[in-house]
Amino acid sequence: MPKIRILVVDDSVVVRRMVSDVLASDPQLEVAGTAANGKIALAKIPQVNPDIVILDVEMPELDGLGTLVGIRKSLPTLPVIMYSTLTQRGAEATLDALSKGATDYVTKPSNVGSAAQGLECIRTELIPKIKGICARVLGFSLSTPLAAAGPSKAILPRLALPRREERIDIVAIGISTGGPNALSSLMPTFPRDFPVPMVIVQHMPPVFTRLLAERLATKSQIEIKEGYMGAVLEPGCAWIAPGDYHMVVASDHRQIMLRTYQGPPENSCRPAVDVLFRSVAEVYKPHVLAVEMTGMGQDGLRGCQHIREAGGQILAQDQASSVVWGMPGFVANAGLADKVLPLDQLGGEILRRVRFGRELTREFKSLPRAAESGIPR
Repeated sequence: MPKIRILVVDDSVVVRRMVSDVLASDPQLEVAGTAANGKIALAKIPQVNPDIVILDVEMPELDGLGTLVGIRKSLPTLPVIMYSTLTQRGAEATLDALSKGATDYVTKPSNVGSAAQGLECIRTELIPKIKGICARVLGFSLSTPLAAAGPSKAILPRLALPRREERIDIVAIGISTGGPNALSSLMPTFPRDFPVPMVIVQHMPPVFTRLLAERLATKSQIEIKEGYMGAVLEPGCAWIAPGDYHMVVASDHRQIMLRTYQGPPENSCRPAVDVLFRSVAEVYKPHVLAVEMTGMGQDGLRGCQHIREAGGQILAQDQASSVVWGMPGFVANAGLADKVLPLDQLGGEILRRVRFGRELTREFKSLPRAAESGIPR
């Protein structure tokens, strides 16, 4: 079986060595070369012919963004994972890179306490993404763990699809790898008078989620904000879970609001889709529309089971339009999705379902409640 050939690009000798050593320890991976800056990387790519590039964001002579632009001119489909710092500047540059065609990103270990912990962070964060992306984009057949690999069938018992007569009062989205670009395509499709609130878990660290919300808001007609403790859910507003915090919805018998907390990670994620989905199923019961989108692993699978048991509706993004068909693939193959659709059809389907049973009038701008589910007016 051929190994995945990797080019590691970073101006730090220490980082190049750490990343190279960790990657080389995996029998399915091969470090084909390293480069200290973007100019060297662009010259090396034709020589070493990598399957994927790990690209530092901040480098002298030619930084990660400039290098990415150079790669995309000649190799538009070569997978590139940005390797960035957990800083405002690093987050902004990473989101810029994703908008310019980077496949995904990984943040460098920070405040981990020891070199061994730093190496473990690289191993657990970077290797699954390399394998997942190469399996999807390049067709590699890899013995990756179930949570990192493609979806498996027969995960959960199949449930009969409920009758679709319930009014939708909230849309909940779970998304990960490939998410920022997918959301950039999806969110602008919703009109300003979108009649229900929306809650989103995008797997991202602190700072990144706030910047993502701000960027999406500039492109969209609806309001998009980073979630915070006590935020009241309103129609026409989307809330993105803050990095490193779980986000749930809760009712105080007068209104529906958000709660955020730092509980244990689920599916190695915080925020986790399963945590959010369980809460919307509990509060909104059958009046939920869940949307599982591109992402690695199976976060959201159990949450979708809760939503289905409560009578809610579920959409999943299709394989062809997903960067990695892990999260939506698990949901689809478990028989939980009402429909599996390409990215460019999701917005229209979501809008069609939330409009069912209601007239779009001004009154919906002041309706934070679900109809017969016990949620207060």
